[in-house]
Amino acid sequence: MLSIFLSGCSKNEKLIAGFADAQNARIGVMTGSTGEAVAAKQFPKAQVKSFDDIMDAVAAIKSGQLDAIITLFPAALQVSKKNPELRILPEPLDFEDTAIAVRKDNDQLLATVDRIVAALKADGTLADMEKRWLKPDLSPYQELDVVPPRQGKILKIGVSATREPFSFVDDHGRVSGFDGELARIIAVKLQRPVEFFNMKFMALIPALQSGKVDLIISGMTATSERKKTVNFTQPYFANKQVMLVRKPAVAPLSTVSDRSELSSLNSLKGKRICVLPGSAGEMAARQKFSGSQFQVFTAAADAALAITTNKADAFVYDKSVLLNLAEKNPELMILDQAVDKLEVAAALRKDNTALLSEMNKALQSLKQEGELQRLRTKWVDTKYIATPQLQPAKAVHTSGVLRMGTCANLEPFSFQSNGIITGLDRELSQLLGERLNKKIEIIDMNFEALIPALQSGKIDFALSNFNVTEERKKLINFSVPYITNDISVLVRKTGSSATTAVPSFFSDLVTSFQSNIIHERRYLLILDGLKTTVVISVFATLFGTLLGALICFMRMAKSRLLSAPARLYIAILRGTPVLVLLMLIFYVVFASINISPVIVAVIAFGMNFGAYTAEIFRTGIEGVEKGQTEAGISLGFTRTSTFLHIVLPQMVRRILPVYKGEFISLVKMTSIVGYIAVQDLTKASDIIRSRTFDAFFPLVMVAILYFLISWTLMQSLEYLERITDPKYKKRKAGRA
Repeated sequence: MLSIFLSGCSKNEKLIAGFADAQNARIGVMTGSTGEAVAAKQFPKAQVKSFDDIMDAVAAIKSGQLDAIITLFPAALQVSKKNPELRILPEPLDFEDTAIAVRKDNDQLLATVDRIVAALKADGTLADMEKRWLKPDLSPYQELDVVPPRQGKILKIGVSATREPFSFVDDHGRVSGFDGELARIIAVKLQRPVEFFNMKFMALIPALQSGKVDLIISGMTATSERKKTVNFTQPYFANKQVMLVRKPAVAPLSTVSDRSELSSLNSLKGKRICVLPGSAGEMAARQKFSGSQFQVFTAAADAALAITTNKADAFVYDKSVLLNLAEKNPELMILDQAVDKLEVAAALRKDNTALLSEMNKALQSLKQEGELQRLRTKWVDTKYIATPQLQPAKAVHTSGVLRMGTCANLEPFSFQSNGIITGLDRELSQLLGERLNKKIEIIDMNFEALIPALQSGKIDFALSNFNVTEERKKLINFSVPYITNDISVLVRKTGSSATTAVPSFFSDLVTSFQSNIIHERRYLLILDGLKTTVVISVFATLFGTLLGALICFMRMAKSRLLSAPARLYIAILRGTPVLVLLMLIFYVVFASINISPVIVAVIAFGMNFGAYTAEIFRTGIEGVEKGQTEAGISLGFTRTSTFLHIVLPQMVRRILPVYKGEFISLVKMTSIVGYIAVQDLTKASDIIRSRTFDAFFPLVMVAILYFLISWTLMQSLEYLERITDPKYKKRKAGRA
């Protein structure tokens, strides 16, 4: 809803199709992440802006304040799935290893956890977790029911639970995701109960160094800089840095009345063309139709839907896939002219020459036997209605396993049918396994993830309608071709109509409310955060007011032993940012003490508030004429009673307007307590945004709640201001 409105706020938006376009762009990175170093190294002329949370950067790019975001692939994948106006550039910027961080002096725990990670890697547990958590679609996660012990020494795990699918807060309010499950598995292995400390990512290492947590399991990369301060286990996940950018804007419907007249390649120039990221169709389309508007989709079916609903004009891809789409969508057709002609082959890692040689021999044998032609006839050239059955596998002795990567949304090459992966590539892999005496393990992933998976050793080869191109040859090896294919164009038939639905503002608002508030009972997160914010604000104000009164008394004392420390306290506290003070108290002063972060927040904000209120009180007292104090004493009052009955009421009336402003500032400053693992109102918003990937609605909702809190407290203070005003008392008495 709001993203549609705010996306038009900037006129300086820069569309990025490749890394060359990003050299002078505005790039967002996560504070303390390796993305900062990648951006500085690869884009030295760019304007790099740091954000504490991925959704803050998403809000910036959707409102036109950023051109691109550099982040880790899992986070970018989730963002792109839930924000269709954003896409991931196909080529990764860098590769990196994700590991568990342990404090420098805790060698025993490091060795133990390292052995556990090695065992989980060897028995396939980590690979199974990747399949279940790094899903290419929005289907529900399949989390194992891992129950750590309830007795024993608590294993304290530091996380930044706004990084779905690695770490997030689920609908039960518990830390979940890949890292959450891994932490519980480790706790079971160690026979220790587990407790999660959810905080800002940049606060994790200070928490580990100060002993607030025992381990950091939060998608942290083991960089050389971080190794100077903490130790890391062996990697548990091979990650990569990618760039997230905006898709080109869709042209208004009123300007594309000639869509159904696309009859040749020349008529496609300047039109809206769908492509799949990293595919040969994308490369051919960008080269052939350089002046067109490109829309990037992760699935061929989504691209076909965009054409039928007037969101796009054409889809450039492999003809064998387009034939199937045209068969299932009668309003679509394929242009006679081909954009390019390419060969399809198996993809392998550069250094795996032995497997390449064996696979080439097997493919040559299958070609001579006529098996490759049979597969083409069965899956490509025949217009099938029901999905053909896979050829029954032969019972052969297998010696080892080969992991095959594929993207199972490219019918007829690789797709899901009746709960299993089938298609030409699937049947070919079965035949290759028989020839090589290997068991083939199928790993389904996004198409753009296949090459990184090959390079990092996650898979041994890929069969996924891989077209052989010169660019790809620089990164991977290809087998001999097993099929030739045309790169063709899918368009609407002349005279076909499309139905478009423009959601109303109200329906969009209802959808956002349902997703961010009602779904998974997320309103409970808001209520818990609201309660925490109010508790910290009220108790910090009470503590700060009492402390301020004490400091004021010391500051106004004639003895230098009292006034000097008070002056120093006021100078230091007023000159220290509240965030720095908060982290110093939590990670340094109370480093060895097991204390609630909420209490620490009350102390830190109270100390800061006390420094300001001390000066407010002093100014108010000095504003009362000294003659009134002397008159009170001459009338027989003690100095204390003179202060309480004469000076204090006048001081309160004088300071209330300023005190009121400081109090409201304190309430708003509590939004930073997420740095010490306190789940306040702002943190609740971060958690919701990390699940829904709605960049704006949770922020607006929290802004309204902060306004309501401030307004309520303001009304209370204004009432106090009125009842202490003598004029108000007189007016009230007169009305009576």
